Amino acid sequence: MARTDLFQGHDYYLVDELLSDDHKMARDAIRDWVKQSVTPVIESYAQKNDTPLHLLKELGQIGAYGPSVQQKYGGGGMDETAYGVIMQELERGDSGIRSMASVQSSLVMYPIEKYGSEEQRMKYLPKLATGEMIGCFGLTEPDFGSNPGGMVTNIREDGDHYILNGAKMWITNSPVADIAVVWAKDEEGVVRGLIVEKGIKGFTAPKIHGKWSLRTSITGELVFEDVRVPKNCLLPGVKGLKGPLSCLTKARYGIAWGAVGAALDCYDTALRYSLERVQFGKPIGQHQLQQKKLAEMITEITKAQLMVWRLGKLMSEGRGTAGQVSMAKRNNVEMALNIARESRQILGGMGITDEFPIMRHMMNLESVITYEGTHDIHLLITGMEVTGLNAFS
Repeated sequence: MARTDLFQGHDYYLVDELLSDDHKMARDAIRDWVKQSVTPVIESYAQKNDTPLHLLKELGQIGAYGPSVQQKYGGGGMDETAYGVIMQELERGDSGIRSMASVQSSLVMYPIEKYGSEEQRMKYLPKLATGEMIGCFGLTEPDFGSNPGGMVTNIREDGDHYILNGAKMWITNSPVADIAVVWAKDEEGVVRGLIVEKGIKGFTAPKIHGKWSLRTSITGELVFEDVRVPKNCLLPGVKGLKGPLSCLTKARYGIAWGAVGAALDCYDTALRYSLERVQFGKPIGQHQLQQKKLAEMITEITKAQLMVWRLGKLMSEGRGTAGQVSMAKRNNVEMALNIARESRQILGGMGITDEFPIMRHMMNLESVITYEGTHDIHLLITGMEVTGLNAFS
């Protein structure tokens, strides 16, 4: 049965007053779309471990792909705070839906705009913006996750082509993607980025089955066996790990906002339930221990809202750092996961059913706390910035 979405938002510190009219318009438009297109179907898709592929095109129609990409390339031309509020509302609907949009925007469109040739930008970005074309990002490998520099995927020159060999793992969108932004080492061991189109001989993208988390997001592998990639598909504007890591910083920034959305949805559900559920002759929200839970939840959400608002300003001004983004991603995902667990307790047994969104958010957040940099790795990124010492070497 389709669930009615009663969410209205929670803003205890009036953070809305810090947002521009454009930010609020973008947020409200995405919120309305989530209520209309995501909430009524998402529990059914999650139960089936299936992806609502029809939403991929709709995400393009509502401007969720590349909102901060320049308008001349089909993007929204908005600032980083606008991108953040869009990611917040998408993850309020479901982490898997936000993941698909985040990959398209931060890990595919962003590197093509920033590091691609003008020909590449004009060829791919407008179609990616509308959802006519879907992309994925190939960095993580079966044996190299937190240590991307250890990758074994490689390219070698062969006339006017590169020969690409290797494999990537845990790739959002890969089974349905039309292109992949793939990172591989050249013959000198330097990491380079390439745009690889589906349909080339030797390129396959098998789906990963059996996930208990992010069940509405399609995930797969990328396998390259002597794939001939034209040299004009190389991203000319970057060499080394700086390329993929800058993409991850952008994606992690979006996750920091997205986690707030998941937390808000859990809190909103628990608050409404606490006012309706009667035990011992009064609503459970009138009992001290339940009020403690709710007060702590809105406190943590408020802190996270203020953190991402400030980070959004810094990112829009080009002053946000990788360590700041890591701090926000790590803090906010942990916050959201804790709130999901506390919210589930307020609902008791009903909290594990698909009549409510909490258990789905909780399972999703178990992946979000790991991908785009694990919970522990983010501590080391911030730690490196504050100490100047690299714990990775």
